Amino acid sequence: MMENRTEIIRRVKALMAGNASFAETADAVFRFQRDHNPVYGEFTRLLDRTVYEKLPFLPVELFKSKAVKTGRFDAETVFVSSGTTGAVTSRHHVRETAWYEYLFTETFRRAYGDPAGFCFLCLLPSYLERNGSSLVYMAESLVRQSRYDSSGFYLHAGETLAERLRANEAEGVPTVLLGVTFALLDLVEQNRLQLPRTIVMETGGMKGRRPEITRTELHERLTEGLGVPSVHSEYGMTELLSQAYSKGGGIFVPPPQMRIVVTEVNDPFHVPEPGRTGTVNIIDLGNVDSCAFIATKDLGRVYADGSFEILGRYDHSDVRGCNLLIA
Repeated sequence: MMENRTEIIRRVKALMAGNASFAETADAVFRFQRDHNPVYGEFTRLLDRTVYEKLPFLPVELFKSKAVKTGRFDAETVFVSSGTTGAVTSRHHVRETAWYEYLFTETFRRAYGDPAGFCFLCLLPSYLERNGSSLVYMAESLVRQSRYDSSGFYLHAGETLAERLRANEAEGVPTVLLGVTFALLDLVEQNRLQLPRTIVMETGGMKGRRPEITRTELHERLTEGLGVPSVHSEYGMTELLSQAYSKGGGIFVPPPQMRIVVTEVNDPFHVPEPGRTGTVNIIDLGNVDSCAFIATKDLGRVYADGSFEILGRYDHSDVRGCNLLIA
């Protein structure tokens, strides 16, 4: 008997609590979306991969041209990806924002502890300047959950932010500095800080503001300029509802409802040995109302313990199977 959405969410919550099998939960989500998501259902049928054992990953580009929705609903919000002027952006229809809040709160709690115990200083200028950012939505919620009135957003990496960071460090306030890459580099160029107890978390993205640099070079600049032992990172996408966190070295640990599958660049159905570079595919079982099985354009590696790293993007514009549904 086909399970309904309420039962699927119950399964995902049980998985996050350690009381369910990932494979069994993923199989239930797959069957639910195969049968109730017109875009994903058609994709699985065109590829003749309609069982979980032959799991097909939906090309992320389809979020730009299709309303990827499981079931019929009016979205409470639509998250929109960033992009250059005139570019086609991805749109993620979110049925219930409360479900998104549950997912990112529990994921943060698992990685770091109760959000109430942290002061969140958010340096996200490029995201604040547009509407529909899932990252800003998450950051706003974490700020609200914090017990510290000094939590908030900063449009510029100026002296006001630097003073707050120094004060929190001196007072022993547990602090998360959540920042987009180019703004964090602005901060270290304008201020020399020593923040050994502060969690500095970069979200990636130069957004055309600076030349791209390697993660190693970025983290070296930030650790030196901010006086932190390591730089943390957040990995998320507009098309996902779950995040993975790295506490240093660019090695991410996914939450229980998320798993990374790396496949060969030229063969999306072949999974290489752990540690080999390939195309990153994501299973995000939190994506109950859109699609939980997504093929990205990221290159990366996944290791035997499930941790992973992102190495960059590849240049090929077409992913095998993508043109089956783009009209």
